[in-house]
Amino acid sequence: MANSRSGQDEPAAPEAAPPVHDLGGGVRSVEVPIPDNPLGHTLVYVVDTDRGPVLVDTGWDDPGSWDVLTAGLAACGTAVGEVYGVVVTHHHPDHHGLSGRVREASGAWIALHAADAAIVRRTRETRPERWFTYMTAKLEAAGAPEEHVAPLRGGPRRRTSLPGLSPALPDREIVPGELLDLPGRRLRGVWTPGHTPGHVCLHLEEEHPARLAGRGRLFSGDHLLPGITPHVGLYEDPDDATVTDPLGDYLDSLERIGRLAPAEILPAHQHAFTDAPGRVRDLLAHHEERLTALHALLREPLTVWQVAVRMEWNRPWEQIPYGSRNIAVSEAEAHLRRLVKLGVVEPVAGSEPVAYVAVR
Repeated sequence: MANSRSGQDEPAAPEAAPPVHDLGGGVRSVEVPIPDNPLGHTLVYVVDTDRGPVLVDTGWDDPGSWDVLTAGLAACGTAVGEVYGVVVTHHHPDHHGLSGRVREASGAWIALHAADAAIVRRTRETRPERWFTYMTAKLEAAGAPEEHVAPLRGGPRRRTSLPGLSPALPDREIVPGELLDLPGRRLRGVWTPGHTPGHVCLHLEEEHPARLAGRGRLFSGDHLLPGITPHVGLYEDPDDATVTDPLGDYLDSLERIGRLAPAEILPAHQHAFTDAPGRVRDLLAHHEERLTALHALLREPLTVWQVAVRMEWNRPWEQIPYGSRNIAVSEAEAHLRRLVKLGVVEPVAGSEPVAYVAVR
């Protein structure tokens, strides 16, 4: 832009420094942005090893996100070409999205739990039309109104709008209880299903750099966050009719992390925090309150959609965007499945779409 007073070009504004935080003990974090998402960014962790840096998650597959990740690695004194490995907490695109590009640039291996690796393979092999057909049927079975279901029957433009349709296949499996290949470090996988069936936390079994009381540090992915309750919905598989209990899985996993009692939690969003057992207690109480409130709602028969509309969310139902409503319906059904498994709710015989009612 020309300077109106001097007639000379203004110098280009310096690029903002990438948001990098040194967490001590050879661990840093880079805030990799998530486009058009209220979460803002994914915290990608850079862990020094004797063979080069290992990343915990990589961020969203977007050109701007890639630029921030590479600039962040440079600010850490390394480069993407030097990355030795990528450990992915779970398959969601804001965590696994850039893994393939990191591997292409560096030859790094990618590690993922077997359950989420199976989802990655299925996603790559399933045509988008199959997913939309499946989701249409799921929403119809939930009792969603036609005006909500209709957009899923749209044309090709709609069908190419989903992210993460070709996620990178992993090279290695994160085996719960076993140490990962981080020379000079002790990082152990802890299976924490709930948010996804193959979600893992990663326990860095080393003394805290500030000598905080507790058992090392824990990369918690989306399992344990300081101010957000992670989404727990259904494990969607068009070709598998197994009735899962993801909320039960999540609650069990929370208790496992509470017993581990790490000195510090390094989550994938927001910020690092301490007192993991206290945060676990808060989340267990939150879900107990939701289940109790839902049970009270079901004095009268309600479909999954009707339950979702009546549940308490972080904003009124009328303000929840279309895609987030689908997520809410999945979460409502996960809570219903938990109540059914506990024996206090059951489906109403012959109802279509299926309605649920409290039985005790």
